[in-house]
Amino acid sequence: MNIDLSPAELDFQAQVRQFLEEKLPSHYSDRVLKGLYLKKEEYIDWQKTLYQQGWAATNWPVEHGGTGWTPTQKYIWANECAEAGAPDVIPFGMKMVAPVIYTYGNDEQKERFLPDILASNVWWCQGYSEPNAGSDLASLKTTAVRDGDDYLVNGTKTWTTLGHYGDWIFCLVRTGRPEEKNQEAISFLLIDMTTPGITVSPIITLDGHREVNEVHFDNVRVPVANRVGEEGGGWTYAKVLLTHERTGIARVANSKRSLRQLKKLAAETGDGGATLMENPSFAQKITEVEFDLMALEYTELRTLAAVSTGKAPGPESSILKIKGTEVAQAIDELYVEMAGYYSLPFVKEQFEPDFAGEPVGPGMAADSAPHYFNNRKASIYGGSNEIQKNIICKAVLGL
Repeated sequence: MNIDLSPAELDFQAQVRQFLEEKLPSHYSDRVLKGLYLKKEEYIDWQKTLYQQGWAATNWPVEHGGTGWTPTQKYIWANECAEAGAPDVIPFGMKMVAPVIYTYGNDEQKERFLPDILASNVWWCQGYSEPNAGSDLASLKTTAVRDGDDYLVNGTKTWTTLGHYGDWIFCLVRTGRPEEKNQEAISFLLIDMTTPGITVSPIITLDGHREVNEVHFDNVRVPVANRVGEEGGGWTYAKVLLTHERTGIARVANSKRSLRQLKKLAAETGDGGATLMENPSFAQKITEVEFDLMALEYTELRTLAAVSTGKAPGPESSILKIKGTEVAQAIDELYVEMAGYYSLPFVKEQFEPDFAGEPVGPGMAADSAPHYFNNRKASIYGGSNEIQKNIICKAVLGL
């Protein structure tokens, strides 16, 4: 594989850097680079800036508003955004439900939903996991019973990230008869969150913030026209969506940025008359993570090349998901080790968008412990890493 950039790709890189320098607000990038929270409106504002530039949907087919970028251009874009501290694009609309709609939806659904997703006019959230159906997603219990031109939906979804912001939610629901095989009884519904009968309950995480929620459905009436694809075909569509989600979870560019920041901070952190970066044990840990991250990056590049036609990634997305989360968590541990006793105080207010005080400790010290604990979830969501190993054994190794 040749990773040297061509003159045309170097020109594209320069164009991206100029765009980020001119259009990325400094107070957004400052907060991203410090691991602090942004407001909902700030995420939307940045995504609308990308839309106006024509760069919002890097993975969509051109006919639906995608950029038409090559895999190398997507790689350049991700790395430059991470380096500049650009906010992540909220994935649920742009990167998750949109591919399902433009692949399996009918023309009316494409015309109705895709433009608003592209322009970030609608905030989507995901309704997959349930209190008793996480990695065993096919055992979900939320039902959708046909009633004329509608479904009546009853049940509960959990771990709904940013669901309190959601305008719409895409859900897996059980539409089949009890005797049908689990996977054959599942359908994919698009549900307006303002529909009567929907209640959103907060789940407060260890860092004291409301990131995830439970969403309860009590006789929620959903038009049959909001079902994507065939009744009972939801499991197929869900697997396509999950391959996009798992590929995104790898977050290689973000891990590269975090590791660079870690090395810089470690070189400035005292350790018995020297710096922490000069500590052989700590330096060895960083080197090991760096090698793993380099191998992960090459795997991601191979995956990008394979999906350059706009198709969904294959089972190799499970490899990216496993190793990507392991690398990110290893970097989190090193941040905590570097922060030392500065990782112990917890001042919730300092992570809020309007905080104007001094953070506890140097560099990323204040955020090291909350980020470490919060990111333990990464090896669980999107399908636990143990399940991903089963997928690799079956779909890649043929075992």
